[in-house]
Amino acid sequence: MARKKHDEEDEITHVPGEPLPNPVWFKPVMATFFLLGLAWVLVFYMSGSTLPIPDIGAWNLAIGGGLAFIGLIMATRWR
Repeated sequence: MARKKHDEEDEITHVPGEPLPNPVWFKPVMATFFLLGLAWVLVFYMSGSTLPIPDIGAWNLAIGGGLAFIGLIMATRWR
């Protein structure tokens, strides 16, 4: 097989019917949602249920779980 010359460019072609790859920002955003949800729940438990938002009580768990769930949904769409 012959080697390519340095001045030849690689072409990325899209095959109809196949999904496009994810944009560059997708993986960092997905990981951020996972980690933010985890951090939210850890802060809630380690602060004795007083942080991050003290007035909503156990709903802090729902917020942390929801953030992690968004990361999970994004993980199912990762190509």
